[in-house]
Formats: sequence, C-alpha cells, structure tokens
Amino acid sequence: MDELRTLFLFEKLDEDKLAWLCERGRVVEVEPGDLTVEGEPSRYLFVLLEGEVAILKRVSGVDVEVNRTGHRGVYGGAWNAYLGDRVPQTYPQSMRATRRSRLFVLEAEQFSFLMRDWFPMAVHLLEGLFFGMRGVQEAVSQRERLLALGALSAGLTHELNNPAAAAVRATAGLRERVAGMRHKLGLIAAGIYDKSVLVTLIRLQEEAAERVAKKATQLSPLEASDREDELGDWFDDHGIGFGWDVAPVFVQAGLDVPWLDQVAELVGGEHLGSAVRWLGYTVETELLMNEIEDSTTRVSTLVGAARQYSQLDRGPFQTVDLHELLDSTLVMLARKIDGIQVVKDYDRSIAPIGVYAAELNQVWTNLVDNALGAMAGTDGGTLTIRTWESDGSVFVEIGDTGPGIPADIQGRIFEPFFTTKPVGEGTGLGLDISWRIVVNKHHGDLRVSNSEPGDTRFEVRLPRTPPS
Repeated sequence: MDELRTLFLFEKLDEDKLAWLCERGRVVEVEPGDLTVEGEPSRYLFVLLEGEVAILKRVSGVDVEVNRTGHRGVYGGAWNAYLGDRVPQTYPQSMRATRRSRLFVLEAEQFSFLMRDWFPMAVHLLEGLFFGMRGVQEAVSQRERLLALGALSAGLTHELNNPAAAAVRATAGLRERVAGMRHKLGLIAAGIYDKSVLVTLIRLQEEAAERVAKKATQLSPLEASDREDELGDWFDDHGIGFGWDVAPVFVQAGLDVPWLDQVAELVGGEHLGSAVRWLGYTVETELLMNEIEDSTTRVSTLVGAARQYSQLDRGPFQTVDLHELLDSTLVMLARKIDGIQVVKDYDRSIAPIGVYAAELNQVWTNLVDNALGAMAGTDGGTLTIRTWESDGSVFVEIGDTGPGIPADIQGRIFEPFFTTKPVGEGTGLGLDISWRIVVNKHHGDLRVSNSEPGDTRFEVRLPRTPPS
C-alpha cells in the first residue's frame, strides 16, 4: 500500500481502495521483453514501479516505437477495458520492458469494475472524450493526408510535365529533320554528287555530330546573338539564302565561321548550299536527340526523387545520406518553391546516419512547407538549409526570411491542433508530428533556434547513436 500511494496514478485513493488494489493486484519482476502485443486479447493493466518500458505501434507490419520512459507510475495494456464491448478488447499497442523492471499488474475485468464503480462520472466523461477525439483525429488525419498527397502530387505532376512536353516537342522536330534527311538521301542516290564530294560531306557530317556531342560552351543571349550575326553575314557573302534559318542551330552546336570556311574550302562551288543544308539537318538531329535524352533523364531523376522521398522500396530504419532526403523533399515541393531562392549550406563530409527515413522526410516537408508559407505574400524570399555535425549528433537547420514567430506563441507551436494559419488552411498537426518523430522516435531534439523578422530558423538534432 505504501508503494502504490507514491504513484501519481493512485496517490488520491483512500485506504480502502488501496487495500482493494493490493488484494486483487500483484507485483511482478520481468526481464527485457514483450509485456503486451498489439492485437492480442487485453488481459492485464501494467503500472511501472521500477525499470523502463517502451510503447510500440504497428505500422505496415512493422513495430514502430512511439514512446519510451522510466517514469514511475506510467501504465499500459488494458487501459480501455472500461469502454466495454464498444471497442475491441485487444491491446491497442505493444508494451515492452527494455530492461529488468518491476510492475504492478491488475486484471482487465478488475480494472473495468474499479473504473465504473469508483468513478462513474469520470467514465462517462472519458467515453465522450475517447469517442469524440477518435472521430476528430480520423477526420483531421484523413484531411491532412489528402492535403499533403494533393500538394505533393500536384508539384510532381507539374515538374514531370515540363520535361515530358519538351521530349514531345523534340520528337516532333526530329521527325521533320529525319524526313528532310531522307529527301537529301534521295538526291544523293540520284547521283547528283560525285564520289569525292560525297565522301567529304560524310566526313563533315561526322565532325559536326562530334562537336554537338561535346556540348558547346553556354553563351549569354548577347553572345549568341553576335555569333548568329557573324554566321548570317557569312551565309550572305556565300550566296546561301536560307543561312539565317540554320545560323541559330550552328551557334548552339558551337560551329563558327572558321569551321564554315573549312566547309567552303572542301566542298565549294555549287554544292556549298546543299552541304550546309545537309549539315544543318545533322546538327539539328543531334541537338534534338540531346534534348530528348536530357528530358527523359529529368523524368527519371524526378521518379527517383519521388521514390527516395516515399522510401516505398526500403525498410523503415536505414542508414542514409541526409542530404539525399533533403534534396528529394525539395524536388517534391518544387512547385511551391518557385520564386524563392534556395541556399544549400551542406556539410558534405557528414557520413550516412541511421534514421527512419520516410518519417524524417515528413519532418522536412512540414518544416520547409511552413517556411514557404511564412514567406508567402512577400517579394521573393530565401529558404536556407544548413547541415553540420557536432558532439556525436547531426544537425539540420531550416531557415526562412519571413516575419518570424511572435514570442508569446513560440512555446505553443509544437502543441497538437495549435496553428496560426487561417481557418481551413492548417490543422496544427504538422509541427506536433515532426516533434514526435524527432524527439520520441529518434531521441533527438527539435527547436526554434532563432525567430525575428527576416531570420527564422528551426533546428533538428539527430544523435549518431541509433534508437535501440
């Protein structure tokens, strides 16, 4: 009785009730291992006297630790027995002793009787709270998931559309150029060129294709315009009327006046115009194939980023490069980032770290999305992501140039359902979920390291020692 009286759960009970508990309950000592298994029939309520326990929830067939504590008096097991047959009388989560522990054990039937007999009004209040909150959480969680899924899918669709459309345009252009080359091939087959000219054309064609493959140095718009004028003048001087049409293509491929002089010297005369047209088809074909390759590579990169973000094909706990997770999150939010300057101050010397990757991506999404929301309506803005390592932990800092978080609410931003967004725009769960993932699951820390107009920073600390 004296020991039970020291627990916060029983400290207000009188002597008769404490005696009733002692007559019907018992104290057990257990080695590390499972006390309850989620989904099995609930038989006992456990109250911790000494030691440490962890609470686990099954997600997609994997037990995920949601809490761990050695605080005396914490309880688990058949805690909802008083709800009767209105809920399945099975253990709602698993409870595991992480080291040798002592616990007070009470059968579920006895606990149910205790609650209904001693605290009838409290039972009614708890029933209303339980079923009401469950309905609210289901509705809000579903809404939150749908909003997140909609935002991510819209962003990904937008990003995929650009390279896909570019590939379609390039394919249409390539079809036209190949048709032109077939026409020229027909003229060659008709024998209008002698053998020496034909050999020279093929050699020039190969040389032009090699130049395109090497990808010429990028020119500024002004430099490109000057080069096009030079080539246009050269074509005019040599009596080639369509030269201004192919000049931009030649400039893009890195072909210049000295190279055209070589062409004129090798081909010359009446065949120069046909040679330039033939080479123009070759260069355009190569450039269009490069564009298709770049577009499809971009699509593949986006799909890879989506897979990296969702972690669909990987285990829940894995050793990863945090920068890959951060980059994949930025790809998923690219549509929202449009118009915002992104500064990546990454410490690339940080070695991979063991984390729950998919859930950390949820943290990055919430923090980056909040930062972008804070800068909405401003003229531009800067999103800064910084990483470093110190004292056995890896740090990730996400900063924005928004108006900052008022000092009077900084202490509440991690509370569930607390939000500063207008009604209908926020649920107040993003930072709460992020805090639980970082602190409860990774045994790290999430805090506001600085908040003032133009400089707000959230800091995430992840310990190197993986959660056991």
